[in-house]
Amino acid sequence: MAPRILVAFDESSQATAALHHALSTYPDAEIHVLHVSDPREWSGTEGMDGFYSDDAYKISQESAERLLEEAIDIAAEYDADVTTSTTIGKASSSIVRYAEENDVDHVVLGSHGRRGLSRFLLGSVAERVSRRSPGSVTIIREPEAKKVA
Repeated sequence: MAPRILVAFDESSQATAALHHALSTYPDAEIHVLHVSDPREWSGTEGMDGFYSDDAYKISQESAERLLEEAIDIAAEYDADVTTSTTIGKASSSIVRYAEENDVDHVVLGSHGRRGLSRFLLGSVAERVSRRSPGSVTIIREPEAKKVA
């Protein structure tokens, strides 16, 4: 049976690197791509001052759909199919819950997520997931930019 790999995916370059890593390292795996929308971030979204929760939800879902389409396009570069899913909640607990509920063998995620103060704290989501995941976890750091001599 092929291993089941979960990739946490957001708009960060680390998440994109994590997806590339999973697809290239586990070519025969069943890859799941999960995007978590955290309502606590909606109020910090540009242009969202004075929003209604229904509007924030709609915008977050549209953003998630675009991101998951990007993940599907990346998988196509590897001639791979991925299962995509989105959920709403706190990122770390949502990732762990998805892994538990879907018998995930391995989680791959970026070392730092999208935005906000938490991205500066050793990737607090990555740290929490690595402690609580039911299976092994690979944390991908963003590739360093090539140095110009």
